[in-house]
Amino acid sequence: MANDPVGPGDRAALVLFSGGQDSATCLAWALDRFDHVETLGFDYGQRHRVELDRRAALRAGTTALDPAWAARLGDDHTLALDALGQVSETALTREAAIGYEASGLPNTFVPGRNLVFLTFAAALAYRRGLRHVVGGMCETDYSGYPDCRDDTIKALQVALNLGMERRFVLHTPLMWLDKAQTWELAESLGGRALVDLIVEESHTCYLGERGQRHPWGYGCGTCPACRLRADGYARFTAA
Repeated sequence: MANDPVGPGDRAALVLFSGGQDSATCLAWALDRFDHVETLGFDYGQRHRVELDRRAALRAGTTALDPAWAARLGDDHTLALDALGQVSETALTREAAIGYEASGLPNTFVPGRNLVFLTFAAALAYRRGLRHVVGGMCETDYSGYPDCRDDTIKALQVALNLGMERRFVLHTPLMWLDKAQTWELAESLGGRALVDLIVEESHTCYLGERGQRHPWGYGCGTCPACRLRADGYARFTAA
């Protein structure tokens, strides 16, 4: 993790970069808009930790698509948030069948995850002199997660700005897009080459399965994340 702030913050962004389809699309979106972009990944004991292993290939592949993007991409950071996994008895942080809780929420919901992620991201952005924070939260295809809602992100932006005495801007470019539209956004940003990169290198499967290759990428093909990605890709390619 680098130590020196980069500045100027108004033209610099930090992307929450998990190694999945959404965060890979957000990285391209940020590189297309900001002069300097850094990335941040979190290790919280997730069952699909293999996603973190995809980050380096995605970063390298994305910058290879455009010399301007390569010049804009800065440091990568990773933070260990073991405590989040320790307090989260969910199907994403332990071996359990994926289903629904009595509340109606999916048991893949990790309580507070995006709130914690964005708070730590803002703290890092504060130190690094970055004003813009970009995340792949989406209310259209969000699996019922309340911390993906637009109202949640807006409320957190207010709290972070008050609590840190800064003017952070939280960007969620996928908020109102379904998965087919997310694939379309990737194509509009980096052409078919970016779509192919995301298919081949990103990871979405909740079970961490990378043994089977599907037209839309690797995964078990049956978990909610795989089904959502597969359906979106089918509608994208059929359009």
